[in-house]
Amino acid sequence: MLRNWKLSMVFLFLSGMVLLFIAAPLAGIFLKTSLPQYGQVIADPTVLRSIRLTLLSSLAGTLLFGIAAIPLAYLLARKDFFLKGLINGLVDLPVVIPHSAAGIAILGVVSRGTWLGKAGEAAGITFVGGVAGIVLAMAFVSLPFLINAARDGFDAVPEKLEKAALNLGASPWRVFFSISLPLAKRSVISGLIMMWARGLSEFGAVVIIAYHPMVTPVLIWERFNAFGLSYARPVAAVFVLVCLAIFVVMRLLSKNNIHVRN
Repeated sequence: MLRNWKLSMVFLFLSGMVLLFIAAPLAGIFLKTSLPQYGQVIADPTVLRSIRLTLLSSLAGTLLFGIAAIPLAYLLARKDFFLKGLINGLVDLPVVIPHSAAGIAILGVVSRGTWLGKAGEAAGITFVGGVAGIVLAMAFVSLPFLINAARDGFDAVPEKLEKAALNLGASPWRVFFSISLPLAKRSVISGLIMMWARGLSEFGAVVIIAYHPMVTPVLIWERFNAFGLSYARPVAAVFVLVCLAIFVVMRLLSKNNIHVRN
């Protein structure tokens, strides 16, 4: 009992230190921002436009690329094939490389001299200095969160259930949509939320591809460089509160939806 008590105390102490490390900087942002400053930021059309652009761009990237990535997650969970380890490493690469390098890499694919850049211009889509480029940058750095979460979810689905359904005459499409995806939905939804949330915070890749129109992380950096901490902090505080509120609501809605269907 004494050993268990000592272990619990050590764990509680270390846990408290970690939580303090996370909470203290955030609390500092909120407490050092006065109510008038919150009001000024909320009334600033530049800030509101940037927040709206950030939310919608990350959501667009999640919907466009996230839905397309779910089949890849399923294949990685279910199939063994040549170079699978390399593909798993490739999926994780956007997380580990510097995001400024990610921006340069994307720029090399979508700049005006490339075939994709030319095709975009022909279709009226601007990648460099446009919303489409912001969406690409956010999706690129956040996709691994969805793929890894969805892969783990599909991995946890008993394969014998899928095989039993196939043996009973169900098509692979029906097995996927009626068994595999529903049983892995908790992980898939969690991955989609994490992908969206990660896209919101992206700065390095976005600022290289599209300094304007200005997303909120770029706006915070721009105001810090131009006017100092006192001007950047209120924008950061409001943006963190908006992201936190939406993130909590999405988590609650996804949790309630899962419980209702179960």
